[in-house]
Amino acid sequence: MSVASLLDKTVVIARRDLLTAIRYRTGFLLSAVGALTELAAFYYLSRAVGPAFRPEGLEYFSFLLVGTGFYTFLLMGVHAFLQTVQEAQQTGTLEVLMTTSTSPPVLVFLSAMSAFAANTITLLFYLGAGFLFGAPLHPNLAASIAVFLLSVIIAVAIGLIAAALQLAIQKGSAVVWAVGSIWFLTGTMFPVQTLPKTLRGLAQLIPITHSLEGMRLALLEGASLNRVRYELMVLVGFAALLVPVSLLAFSWTLRRARMQGTLSFY
Repeated sequence: MSVASLLDKTVVIARRDLLTAIRYRTGFLLSAVGALTELAAFYYLSRAVGPAFRPEGLEYFSFLLVGTGFYTFLLMGVHAFLQTVQEAQQTGTLEVLMTTSTSPPVLVFLSAMSAFAANTITLLFYLGAGFLFGAPLHPNLAASIAVFLLSVIIAVAIGLIAAALQLAIQKGSAVVWAVGSIWFLTGTMFPVQTLPKTLRGLAQLIPITHSLEGMRLALLEGASLNRVRYELMVLVGFAALLVPVSLLAFSWTLRRARMQGTLSFY
């Protein structure tokens, strides 16, 4: 597939999803109200905890802001891949889509990317609103973008694994559930250092732990690329492992579902 063809297909899918979003624009308003309500809850929680609690040397509200905002963004990105496959199964279009000239992984990726774009806007709104609540953001643009892109690549890989599991046994939601249930190990709302030693070691095996650490350094402390190099190296390692595994898993389960005639089962 040429780059021009890929860009054309990206534009078509983005236009489709934009028109759908405009039709249901009330959802944006509800999301904004929900984000503001959540921020208010975290703001008053940080005030109740008090200024003496400074996880990793950071003001607690800022710690919560980046942790919850970026964790939710990555979780919703993983869910986007599962949702793409589930909706195609439920509407009976999956078999047709999987027989087009576009390779299945690319097709699922393009469909999920629109959700990533919408989630990115939501994340920026969340962080911007947090700044209005008094969170001192001091972003280093290069480091923030590097951590963001590597984290998105990892979320894409996990999302493809969820899509593969959905094709195989119609239980792709188990992956989303697993990612959503390990929040306490990733430093989302409290530092990883407060966990028992065994759990601290387990936390280091979760890529989101390093995503949140790197993003906090880049957004709240203005850390340079050199300062976040450890987190970036770990994220590169996770990406190098998960991307080929996810592509192989998705291709294998798709081929198996076609042979067994279960492609549209849900």
